[in-house]
Amino acid sequence: MFNLTVEYLLLTLNEMAKIFTEANWENDVLNSDRPVLVDFWAEWCGPCRMVGPVVEEIANDYEGKAVVGKLNVDEEPSVSMKYGIRSIPTLLVFKGGEVVDKIIGAVPKSSITEKIDNQLA
Repeated sequence: MFNLTVEYLLLTLNEMAKIFTEANWENDVLNSDRPVLVDFWAEWCGPCRMVGPVVEEIANDYEGKAVVGKLNVDEEPSVSMKYGIRSIPTLLVFKGGEVVDKIIGAVPKSSITEKIDNQLA
């Protein structure tokens, strides 16, 4: 019935970043009491695949301090459209339900963590 590979299971178990959807968006992003980093991405996007592992590292590094997750633009187009996402990867930083910072394109980890750190101060 299910055809799950060992690699898929290991990848899933190692993922720290939250998966954002339209269903959990309000609760997990807009109503969060911590800063939230959202990686807008798609499977077919090469630069997104470069940023993805960095986002996973950041999710691990900031566990308990910030919420870090991903939103697949192909699977959740209404959320992407609401925030005017036209290029991916786009990373938005939310605080208090509002966008407080934005990164477009593949950037080094330090550029992303600086944006989060600014919201933790």
